[in-house]
Amino acid sequence: MSAVMHLVLGTLFGLLLSRSGAADYGYIQAMFRFESIQLYGIIGTAVVVTAPGLWLLKRRGRTLSGAPPFVAPKPAHRGNIVGGALFGIGWSITGMCPGPILVNVGEGKIYALAALAGALVGAGLLGEAYPRLQRALGLPPLSLDGARRLTNQSPRSQ
Repeated sequence: MSAVMHLVLGTLFGLLLSRSGAADYGYIQAMFRFESIQLYGIIGTAVVVTAPGLWLLKRRGRTLSGAPPFVAPKPAHRGNIVGGALFGIGWSITGMCPGPILVNVGEGKIYALAALAGALVGAGLLGEAYPRLQRALGLPPLSLDGARRLTNQSPRSQ
């Protein structure tokens, strides 16, 4: 897929996040306080639309580019629990996960820059602490295989 197509799809996704309220701090806080079900409906709709699409893609046996559909299985380990908890805490406090951070920056919301800085610092700290966390939590080794698979579509196509 070309860089232009990635830009177009990313822009459309950002627009959908913005217009649906999925990038709005107030809506996200209302979701986490169980005061509004709007975002639960958006998430549910995404699952209902995506699941049959993935099923059809697997049944067809190839993507639009002709490559076989492939999603590498992810190993289960204690780091999933710790990482999920940290992600959820950050999402709840800032009202933003990575996609909405960029949407809010694009909308000119200055406070989103603090969330972006926090995400970047957190990613950097994880990179520095990973060797120690790897031993303590039984994490898999870091590699570029995931990035290679994304670029080459599938290890079977190599």
